[in-house]
Amino acid sequence: MAAYSGDLRTFVQLGRKILAVGRNYKDHALELGNPMPDKPLIFMKPTSAFIQQGSAIKFPKGCNELHHEVELGVIIGRRGVDIPVDRAMDHVAGYTVALDMTARDLQAEAKSKGHPWTLSKCYDTSCPVGPFVSKESVRDPHDLQLWLKVNGEVKQSGNTKDMHFTIPVLLNYISGYFTLEPGDVVLTGTPAGVGPVKPGDVIEAGIEGLTDIKFNVQ
Repeated sequence: MAAYSGDLRTFVQLGRKILAVGRNYKDHALELGNPMPDKPLIFMKPTSAFIQQGSAIKFPKGCNELHHEVELGVIIGRRGVDIPVDRAMDHVAGYTVALDMTARDLQAEAKSKGHPWTLSKCYDTSCPVGPFVSKESVRDPHDLQLWLKVNGEVKQSGNTKDMHFTIPVLLNYISGYFTLEPGDVVLTGTPAGVGPVKPGDVIEAGIEGLTDIKFNVQ
């Protein structure tokens, strides 16, 4: 399958799905008291969760504890099913910095009852993203420094070299269940330091040396 020939800078409008990976950094799993998975832990967000700079992050209904999670987003550029690990990077067009905003109280309530935690992860404004960063401008996606600040104070700082499952492994695993299509985004997990925000806070996040974002919380 040939690579997509259109403009992937419009991935927010083009993409059909957001695939996300839970517990892909050991230090984050430990801070929440969760065991590390023996295979990728996958969940989805709808593309209606996307927002870009100029829009605000909003609390979902019933949420009193909203947490920030900064992540490397992988943007797909070539359709693929059962993608081999050794060819997985051929399907990557670029990257972005993303936030997986999580209604932690809604998630905890759902988990305690054995229910799906869709509402805590998939609500409108739960996936702020930055601009498209081409693959060619990234020397090594497994050695990128992710950072996040709340009101100017550093809350998260981690490196993608600490991911439990690498990007090729993730794309291989995910494409065994879901067809990956141009513009789709794979969120690769968050490092330690997740925590709450409140209305009026300002979140800044980025990939060091490549891109950054800034969002207000309402």
